[in-house]
Amino acid sequence: MLSRARFDELLDRIRHLRIAVVGDFCLDRYLDVDLTGQERSIETGLPVWNVTQVRPQPGGCGTVVNNLVALGVAEIYPVGFYGCDGEGWELHNQLRQLPGVRLDHFRQTPSRRTFTYTKLMSSSGAGPAQEFQRIDFKNWTATPNDVSQSARASLRQLVEQSVDGVIVLDQCDLPNVGVVTDDLLKEVGAVAESNPERPIVADSRSGLRRFPPVTWKMNRSELQSLLGQPSEFGPDVHQTQRAARELADRNRSDVCVTMAELGIVAASPHGESWHVNSPPVVGPIDVVGAGDAVTATFTASRAAGADILEAIQMAVLAGYVVVHQLGTTGTAQPNLMAVNLPSLSG
Repeated sequence: MLSRARFDELLDRIRHLRIAVVGDFCLDRYLDVDLTGQERSIETGLPVWNVTQVRPQPGGCGTVVNNLVALGVAEIYPVGFYGCDGEGWELHNQLRQLPGVRLDHFRQTPSRRTFTYTKLMSSSGAGPAQEFQRIDFKNWTATPNDVSQSARASLRQLVEQSVDGVIVLDQCDLPNVGVVTDDLLKEVGAVAESNPERPIVADSRSGLRRFPPVTWKMNRSELQSLLGQPSEFGPDVHQTQRAARELADRNRSDVCVTMAELGIVAASPHGESWHVNSPPVVGPIDVVGAGDAVTATFTASRAAGADILEAIQMAVLAGYVVVHQLGTTGTAQPNLMAVNLPSLSG
């Protein structure tokens, strides 16, 4: 298993990296609601929820950026867009305050609204806050060509400037309504083909079928869907490893599969596969943001020179830290990852 000396060495290398994050940046706006002080509207008689605190933070690709910042990555380049609206101002303001984040390729456009998750959280005073309702602001029409071409040009420019790694995250439910359009994916494929040694990791809320053969990161149900399997793999780690090897061989590229409390499986196109267990979960958990922490940590580790087994060990630690952060989109701090290093097992 990963030694503390190697863990520290990888972290030191990560602190010198330059990483591009391409995709859908969202505003996560948490509204803490005091349920003990509920009123009723005089006009309508409907319940009134009193908000006691507003907690805005970058979500979607922004969660990946937050985790790269927590790891200490030297320079992070968001590639995406935000709208000419209050949510866009708030998202841009949150990102510009993060150390190492360079916003030259994060552009405002009047033709898109800012992707926003508004999350109402109960704060009754008994235990941690719980999410009980969400209001989403999304785009439902095709991304204009000029917006897509701008993102494509930014990716090309950043690769030419020798960023050490690229993360591509599609957060949209429908294709071609966000940053990761078919045109952008053509550029991702071209970049991957001309830079085979540079880690490019892709994740998609709607599935990876239309993505070029870069490193695909997914969960077990997404792996099952990609292979057309009749049923989920359940707790069978060996079956998941076989399926991951099949997909890696088909794609001729690495595959990373998250399995919740069972840890992570990875496979290479050379017929190899690995499994790392998660440390035992303690107490209540909140899985929001865990997958993005895995994506950020896996990519940064690979860019820092980690082999696949080392990278998924780092990623397991990151996911474990995040699921224990309640009522927020968590981030994995290296000191907390190090505490759980002795608990790793394969």
